[in-house]
Amino acid sequence: MTQDRTRASARRTELLEAAYAYVLAHGLTDMSLRPLAAAIGSSPRVLLFLFGSKDGLIRELLARARAEELALLDRLGEPAGLAGAAERLWEWAADPGHRPLLRLWTEAYARSLVEPDGAWSGFAKATVDDWLKVLAACEPGADPARLTLVLAVLRGAILDLVATGDEERTGRAVRLHVERLARM
Repeated sequence: MTQDRTRASARRTELLEAAYAYVLAHGLTDMSLRPLAAAIGSSPRVLLFLFGSKDGLIRELLARARAEELALLDRLGEPAGLAGAAERLWEWAADPGHRPLLRLWTEAYARSLVEPDGAWSGFAKATVDDWLKVLAACEPGADPARLTLVLAVLRGAILDLVATGDEERTGRAVRLHVERLARM
């Protein structure tokens, strides 16, 4: 029995990682179990068995995205203050290698706002809380409104970057904000 559970757990992890790679490339909104299962070498039946439902799989994929985002944010190092944090966070966000994660984040964020009771439930609030904690750690005791301002500028610039791909314009806007923030 234990061996079966271990095998199932390893298979579950393997399929979750494969499904995560799939949704980074294709998104979650129109995800259908049949094409997903075919693409990752499984079947809809196995996915339903391992994740309970399509919503269960989506919740796991969103948790996986948040975990990756937080791991990446953890690797930013120790910026000095909010201006340094905003600058490093923007460097991270502007890296083209992070676009698939940012597109997935944008999609999940928006869906959680319009479908607050579904599989997306709480995603937007949780990511706001995640980023505010990261920012608060960079400047302990900072006014929550100041943290929110930094987050709002970064989030807006990320949305524009994902929508337009215009790194120059969005980057200039963030750098302008960082300069003003450093003087505050």
